[in-house]
Amino acid sequence: MTSNAQIFDEIVNTRRSTRKFDPTAPFESDAVARSIDRAILSPNSSNMQLWEFYRVKDKSKIEEMSKFCFGQGAASTSNELLIVVTRLDKWKSRQQANFTEIKRQFEGKEIGKTEQRALDYYGKLMPLFYSHDRFNFINTFKKIFTWFRSFKGLTYWQVSYYDLRTIVHKSAALAAQTFMLSMTAEGYSTCPMEGFDSAKVKKMMNLPAGAEINMIIGMGVGMKEGVYGKRFRIPREEVVFEL
Repeated sequence: MTSNAQIFDEIVNTRRSTRKFDPTAPFESDAVARSIDRAILSPNSSNMQLWEFYRVKDKSKIEEMSKFCFGQGAASTSNELLIVVTRLDKWKSRQQANFTEIKRQFEGKEIGKTEQRALDYYGKLMPLFYSHDRFNFINTFKKIFTWFRSFKGLTYWQVSYYDLRTIVHKSAALAAQTFMLSMTAEGYSTCPMEGFDSAKVKKMMNLPAGAEINMIIGMGVGMKEGVYGKRFRIPREEVVFEL
């Protein structure tokens, strides 16, 4: 009997970044929808879900987008493109959505310390943590406050606007990986791309200034020549350590 671990091991070992797809091979569009649904379930910082997923299905738009990806075959031969976008600028609405849901779950229940901690987390801490302004006054205040707080014990140092951007991109990347593994399980190949003109991509998508492109993922039925050589990884002993 095949275990879940064996199935997952096969998926991980099968997934390769494929840079050329067969445009004549059958492609099930629903597999993309299912994979996006799975990606949405990915872990993310404080469940803020500051991400968006854009499917590019129209062939003319794929062709245009591939030009912004510097003509990469992983874009030009794709059946679809998935553009993973971070939305730090939507933190207020996502914070409020979490706060409202927490309150709903606690309706009719006695509010104890645990419940109040959850309400304060989204009602007070998240607004303080995600608040920022264009002149970095709030950013400076948070850094000074964190520095003074460190004298009293443990503190969380990643509080700047640039830290927030990193946090949001990490969450988006987790979702992107879930999507790619899901597509592998569906029988398709993918390729994550970071080589693109982000300004032109944002303009084509009509995205606001606060949105950022995390990565663009090409997908389809992979061709053998689309995988460049055997998989190489740095020796395990050079990257895995025990404390």
